[in-house]
Amino acid sequence: MNRIGVTGGIATGKSTVAAMWAKHPGVVVIEADHLVHEAYQPGTPTHAAVVQQFGPGILNPDQTINRQRLGDLVFADEQKRLALNQIVHPVVRAMWTKRLEELSREGRVQTVVAVIPLLFEVGAENEFDYVVTVGCSEGVQRARLQARGLSPERAEARILSQWPLKVKLDRADFVIWNDGALAVTEKQAAMIWQRVQN
Repeated sequence: MNRIGVTGGIATGKSTVAAMWAKHPGVVVIEADHLVHEAYQPGTPTHAAVVQQFGPGILNPDQTINRQRLGDLVFADEQKRLALNQIVHPVVRAMWTKRLEELSREGRVQTVVAVIPLLFEVGAENEFDYVVTVGCSEGVQRARLQARGLSPERAEARILSQWPLKVKLDRADFVIWNDGALAVTEKQAAMIWQRVQN
């Protein structure tokens, strides 16, 4: 079973690339962001720990965590962001590690594509056969974040909270530059896919 880790900066197009590869038979995609949603569900230890750390002000009326409110808190304060990471990262890493082990035991999957934004930051690159970094220019990154409803200040805070994109590009086995037409990204993804499968 091939294990491909996909990483990159925020809003560079990691999930877009994973979705392209998901069209191939025998491929399973694991999204770390989806696992965070699971970990944040009311009644989980992670939910309890996050609320204890940051207070009930981060909760919606239905007791779910308001991720935008939490994000505004932690991206404005480095110590709060580190505190959140210490709660969430080990849990999410355990979740995707368990999923990888299950898929490997079952033996029915040819390739797992794991989308992990902070793959290098948490030192997980050696758990994958290949690491692909998806990048784009900072201008495009900011524009995409603002199209999601973030103010320029909030977009900048999120970009600065991650490692510089150049570091991730330099450490990757393969790079996809997702700055323009989708067809160009698809061509790069197809070329890398062919090399990985061979």
